[in-house]
Amino acid sequence: MKTLQGHWQLILITALVFLLWNTPLVLPLKILVVFLHELAHAFAALMTGGSVERISLSTQQGGYAVTRGGNGFVIASAGYVGSLLIGVTLLLIALRTNADRLVLGLFGFLCLLVAVLYIRELFRFGFCIVAGTGMLATAWFCDHRVSDMVLRVIGLTSAIYVPYDIFDDTIRRTGVRSDAYQLSEQFGGSPALWGGLWLVLSFGVIAVCLRYWIGPESKLHFGAAARR
Repeated sequence: MKTLQGHWQLILITALVFLLWNTPLVLPLKILVVFLHELAHAFAALMTGGSVERISLSTQQGGYAVTRGGNGFVIASAGYVGSLLIGVTLLLIALRTNADRLVLGLFGFLCLLVAVLYIRELFRFGFCIVAGTGMLATAWFCDHRVSDMVLRVIGLTSAIYVPYDIFDDTIRRTGVRSDAYQLSEQFGGSPALWGGLWLVLSFGVIAVCLRYWIGPESKLHFGAAARR
């Protein structure tokens, strides 16, 4: 009972995200998780010696990253699980550290940088500019508890959305040209097989996150923490 009382905010946020899942209020968060998905592809390309040419998003919760070179298997595999890892990392930072404002500010700056470097279409560019500017403004002007809450919302939405997205794209609709479909074409196996593996891995990531989530909520404090 004490554990539940200590995390009432997370329980409430999770309930609200589920309740408002198909409303316009949650749509920007879904698009932000798609942005994390494409960002994970881009990181994988850069980390394996490739380059990123373009990133795109859509209001239909789709997107793509155009990359050149790098390890095709790693790049294609990075989207779903990579976006989940980014999301739960933001959540754990909010839960376990006092670096909320610093991390939210850096994330906002990253959104602006990606928009300038890799996004060409007006809506996609505008979304990233608004999101990035909003994060920077929140981190700079608002109390640290607001940044903490923003990171929790993003992290929890990622934890909810990514497994659903994997199931919907790779198992329920196996004909969709998803990352799993591309892996199936290049390396064999069915899209459902790759999707199933990613789904199991995503549940594993969430389980590890829950291990730290359910414990007592104590924060690590750093000497160079963002200003209070």
